[in-house]
Amino acid sequence: MWLTYLLPTGCLDPPAPAVGEAQHLTRKYLMAMTSRRSVIAASAGVAAVAGSAGVAAADNSTSGEKTTRRKYWDPITAKNSVLVLIDHQPSLLAGVGSTSTTNVINNVVALAKCAKLFGVPTVLTSVLADRGGKLLFQIRDVFPGQTVYDRTTLNAWEDVRVRRAIEKTGARKVLLAGLWTDICVAFPAFSTLDAGYEVYAVTDASAAITAESHDMAVRRMVDAGVTPTNWATVQSELQRDWANTATVPGVAKISKEHAGAFGAILDLEEQLLDQ
Repeated sequence: MWLTYLLPTGCLDPPAPAVGEAQHLTRKYLMAMTSRRSVIAASAGVAAVAGSAGVAAADNSTSGEKTTRRKYWDPITAKNSVLVLIDHQPSLLAGVGSTSTTNVINNVVALAKCAKLFGVPTVLTSVLADRGGKLLFQIRDVFPGQTVYDRTTLNAWEDVRVRRAIEKTGARKVLLAGLWTDICVAFPAFSTLDAGYEVYAVTDASAAITAESHDMAVRRMVDAGVTPTNWATVQSELQRDWANTATVPGVAKISKEHAGAFGAILDLEEQLLDQ
């Protein structure tokens, strides 16, 4: 079959008359090769045009025009971000099976303290608090007197008060943590993506009823474009440089209280330095 591809139609027909047969076949073969060269030349032309367009797009990206290419190092800051803590309530905490409830409480309180230390705007929200209980007191203690938007919607973004509170900050990055991961985090994650925000899911300050539910939710969010992170990474992005000495004592305090063995090591260092 490959021979029929290389030769033009008719080349495998019964032979031409004996007189001039070689010349006849040669002429048809040259015509076929000329046609193939035309196709190749046309393809090269299309590729060249596409390449030029790509170069032009690259040039535009360096000339200050907006592009859709993502920046991979674009740290979280108090000016570009908002934290939304969703439904960390006793009733939902009781259903957690993906990790220990002690772990979730530790991590979300650490995250809340980081936001408070660095001045990251924070939106607090609960669902049906009259039945499921108020937002955990450990979170409320970090933000005393702050409004907690109590909703009926499963998707926090669909509550107009929550949505307006997020929009009011002017942030372009939304950090989400909540119970449960597959519903109360994933649903608003998709909505805020649709609204044009960069979305982060703080996965260790979130949990679900099973490990599979949590893991599948994280995978689904990542597939949609959400960036998974954890409270210690958020803290590190906010600190960014140890030369920013104003927040170093606060970072050390949060780490000692919530970073387990690392916190104990920090405390030991301080003991040695005090000697």
